[in-house]
Amino acid sequence: MKKFAAMAAVLALCTAPAFAADQGGFNGPNATQNAAQNGGFKGPNSSAITVENAKKLNDDAPVTLRGTLVERVGDELYLFKDASGTINVDIDDKRWNGVTITPQDTVEIQGEVDKGRNSIEIDVKHINKVAK
Repeated sequence: MKKFAAMAAVLALCTAPAFAADQGGFNGPNATQNAAQNGGFKGPNSSAITVENAKKLNDDAPVTLRGTLVERVGDELYLFKDASGTINVDIDDKRWNGVTITPQDTVEIQGEVDKGRNSIEIDVKHINKVAK
């Protein structure tokens, strides 16, 4: 039993530095450090729509948007902009997938429309940087 406890302690000490590494996220106005990231699908999606069109969709409608993250406006809330306008997007820390995004980067986000009583935002399920 003592050997198991000693091995567990050594393992925990050896893996701690890996969790302290930079995990990516938004790097711009009002940026903060993000939590650990998970994997997911990365690839192009030609069905991207505009912010203007996304605002007209029903609640929980799936969307893909292409544009830029302008700034951080809340805990996990960011202002997204494309040629047609702006919309708030909710990006959980786990969605960054180790990628650091700046306001100069073009991104593609996939998520769902989230309509409240007086607001519309996008609940982001995946975000990736798009090569220019």
